[in-house]
Amino acid sequence: MIEPDQVPWHALPTGDVAVRLQAAPDQGLSAGEAARRLERYGPNQLREAAREPRWRAFLRQFQDLMIVILLIAAVVSLLISREWETPLAIAVVVLLNATIGFVQESRAEASLEALRKMTSTMATVRRDGRLARLDAKELVPGDMVIVEAGDRVPADGRLLSAASLEVREAELTGEAQPAAKSAIGRVEEGAPLADRTNALFMNTSVTRGRGEMLVTATGMATETGRIAGLLATAEPAPTPLQRQINALSRTLALISAVVVVVVVVLGLVRGQEFGVLFITAVSLAVAAIPEGLPAVVAFTLAMGTDRLARRGAIVKRLSSVETLGSTSQICTDKTGTLTLNQMTARELIFAGRRFTVSGHGYATDGRIRSTDGRPPPDALDQALIAMALCTDAVLRDEEVVGDPTEAALVVLAEKGGIDVAALRQHRPRLAEIPFDADHKFMATFHRWTDDDGRPIVRCFIKGAPDVLAARATHYLGPDGITETDPRGRRRYEEANATLAEQGRRVLAVARQDFAADGFDADGDAKKLLDRMVLIALVGIVDPPRPEARQAIAQCHDAGIRVRMITGDHAVTAAAIARDLDIPGQAVTGAELDQIPDDTELARRLDDIGVIARVSPEHKLRIVGALQARGDVVSMTGDGVNDAPALRKADIGVAMGLTGTEVTKEAATMVLTDDNFATIVGAVREGRGVYDNIVKFTRFQVSTALGFVLTFLITSLTGIAGGAPFTALQILFVNLVMDGPPAMSLGVDPVSPDAMSRPPRPKREPILTRERLIRILLTSAIMATGTTAVLAWAPGPAPAMGQAGVAGTMALVTFVFFQAFNLLNVRHPTPSLFHRETLHNTNPLIATLVVVALLLLIVELDTLHGFFTTTDLTFGQWLACLAVGSTILWVGELVKALLRVRDRRQSTHGA
Repeated sequence: MIEPDQVPWHALPTGDVAVRLQAAPDQGLSAGEAARRLERYGPNQLREAAREPRWRAFLRQFQDLMIVILLIAAVVSLLISREWETPLAIAVVVLLNATIGFVQESRAEASLEALRKMTSTMATVRRDGRLARLDAKELVPGDMVIVEAGDRVPADGRLLSAASLEVREAELTGEAQPAAKSAIGRVEEGAPLADRTNALFMNTSVTRGRGEMLVTATGMATETGRIAGLLATAEPAPTPLQRQINALSRTLALISAVVVVVVVVLGLVRGQEFGVLFITAVSLAVAAIPEGLPAVVAFTLAMGTDRLARRGAIVKRLSSVETLGSTSQICTDKTGTLTLNQMTARELIFAGRRFTVSGHGYATDGRIRSTDGRPPPDALDQALIAMALCTDAVLRDEEVVGDPTEAALVVLAEKGGIDVAALRQHRPRLAEIPFDADHKFMATFHRWTDDDGRPIVRCFIKGAPDVLAARATHYLGPDGITETDPRGRRRYEEANATLAEQGRRVLAVARQDFAADGFDADGDAKKLLDRMVLIALVGIVDPPRPEARQAIAQCHDAGIRVRMITGDHAVTAAAIARDLDIPGQAVTGAELDQIPDDTELARRLDDIGVIARVSPEHKLRIVGALQARGDVVSMTGDGVNDAPALRKADIGVAMGLTGTEVTKEAATMVLTDDNFATIVGAVREGRGVYDNIVKFTRFQVSTALGFVLTFLITSLTGIAGGAPFTALQILFVNLVMDGPPAMSLGVDPVSPDAMSRPPRPKREPILTRERLIRILLTSAIMATGTTAVLAWAPGPAPAMGQAGVAGTMALVTFVFFQAFNLLNVRHPTPSLFHRETLHNTNPLIATLVVVALLLLIVELDTLHGFFTTTDLTFGQWLACLAVGSTILWVGELVKALLRVRDRRQSTHGA
């Protein structure tokens, strides 16, 4: 048998399909043959991505460069000094960092598992001449499958018969409107998926009718499987935060190495012993590396993921939390992401008047209002009754069973006061003409009474406006039923064109009466429908989510470009984009193919707001072009066709409720509420997380460089023997005095101006020139003040292993510098004496805890030997406090100057 995935089944004559598959449609495959094919082709399921073992996920937490440097420092310290305190302290912080990251990723994975549907897809299959219900995983090429409204298509297949069959294929094509399917005819071999009307595809949904298909492909050979396979070619790049932290680690390591060399060389020149110098160098190396930074970064990201999860967004990797904060481009799918994926009647043209319809989706709480201010006429019920009776969709608690377009008509009738269920029961059908792609209308026949009280059979028809117009002889105008004339036909055509140009799907509603006597319900009534009365035109659209417009406006304010990428028609997509205020022209995937150069494409994208009729390959190319020019790209979507682009984007966002499993697997973040507005909340949260990371990075790097400069000054001057602090004191300051306060910065609330700033450049270092200057200023003040205290206060140097007043006061002064610096870095330019300071009291509490711990190690005799400290007098405490507070007053002066600068720039800009 020919390999099924090598044949364009949609391009073959219907009779050749069964022959090539060696199948018997009337009998189906035998159980034995099905078993042999299952062995050959494998189960009908997509390959799941290999799950990372838990032990490997835990070990991955140790791959960060900062962690590697810390581990090397611990080993060197253990080998040289033979002391266990320093290596143990480093090991604790490394283990803490790894545990935080591992636990948070595990929680995210558990949340995603809870989202996955545990029910398996069942299929109705003809086997051995009998119908059977089987798990879809057991299907094989050549199986005969029967599908009907409400079923999920279990595999790819070629239709052999179809009755009023329509299938929603948004998961693959992006089109919200169900596609009409037919078993008749061949389709051009190169036709896109959306145009293969004689084929069904795995994971699409049957909305109307019934069909029988021969399975042509299963598992990874299906169109869904092909798209899933593209994920392997779209590897995610490191996040901006990962790049920033790695760059910072390299910078600090380089600074540490240079200063260590300088200190050792200067000491050798002065004749100091190499052993003492080496221990000093190890202490300095430990001082130059902020050991708490990885743990605080992990803690801050973990807090961010928890806040996002409470808001409906699950982040799978900690390091991705802040990526949305630096996003400059959001490429979003339309159907189900920006729109409700619920067809809704928006406009109604009846009796020469135009009416608008309020409400969204399948809720019936909207109203019908005329645009001329007059109340709707009673005769409008004629159109609403036709919509209620000439439809099969059923509305149950805002859930729809049946065709979405019909559901829009049912909801419209309910909004107009029609009890659809009661009307259908009161006016049952005598006969019907099912919708068919060939004649493009549906008709139902009911017993009725005309205006004169005579019994008649009334036929209600809905369908394509041009088809009904061709069969109509009259229309319902302002003066009642009027014979169709050129003027009336022209008005009808203009109304139809106006609705279509707005991106609406237009349906016409008509009626025709027959004499009750002699009506043949079993006859070919289709031929009799040639004297219709056109009643109304209805404009239907998949409406935008109510919150999407505001969310997009917030993105614009934040300097983020939102771009719609969809498989739907360009006219429809452009109309939705206009409604949502998405700027730029609308183009199609075919037009993108006319731009072979990706550099030119990246340039042209600035003028494009909508890309319609796209394939998964188009989406990949767009994301790649934006990334190549330096943008941080977020891609959102819910269909299988979105998955490769989600994987390639800097951060992929999948819809948790309507998204496919392939999409959720590819995404970095999953929205549990399928709400586009949640993305904006995530952007805001991401910016807040990054701001907090900048705060405690400034705080901790200031401490690290303060240590470096203090060591450098004491080495050059010989104060305290070139080693002002012991290795254990350094670790205590970095881990205990530095860690908890820095973590308190990690829960600072998001700044009110977070969404009024443009996104930061992709390659902007975490320590910009301005931040670095302020850090150097802070570090210089800390080093100068600490060295001055060492020189002024009495007592032996701590490097000699003896506790003295000088060394203790230096330690206390340095910690006070940290406490005031913690308050200083919370706001880049606003003063500390600002009401926002009290929005997060955690830093104040952390500062008090730090001071309390400092009191213990200084005033508690049992800790003196461990930390090489001694008691201080009240006056000595005040002196340390006064010196340490200088960093706050200098910081306030710098902020005041920056505020003046910003006001001047704002004035010149205006």
